[in-house]
Amino acid sequence: MSYEADVTETLDVKGLSCPMPVVKTKQAVDDLGGGDVLEVVATDSGSVSDIDGWAGGTDGVALLDQEEREAGGESVYVHYVQVEE
Repeated sequence: MSYEADVTETLDVKGLSCPMPVVKTKQAVDDLGGGDVLEVVATDSGSVSDIDGWAGGTDGVALLDQEEREAGGESVYVHYVQVEE
């Protein structure tokens, strides 16, 4: 099932490995306003637990959903992070 919401911005971190998907996600979230949703697209399978852990320990951020997709024969991990109002 695919998450459906108004995505404010998409962050492409494909090809980056730990810890860069989380670092780039934090930087992007810092530039967003309350209620905004960031879609993060990664190829690092570790991003699933890394972004989940980061969002769970960060005030003002909520992880809405995560999903795995196939794209061009490789797994892509999509994360939806919302800045709380």
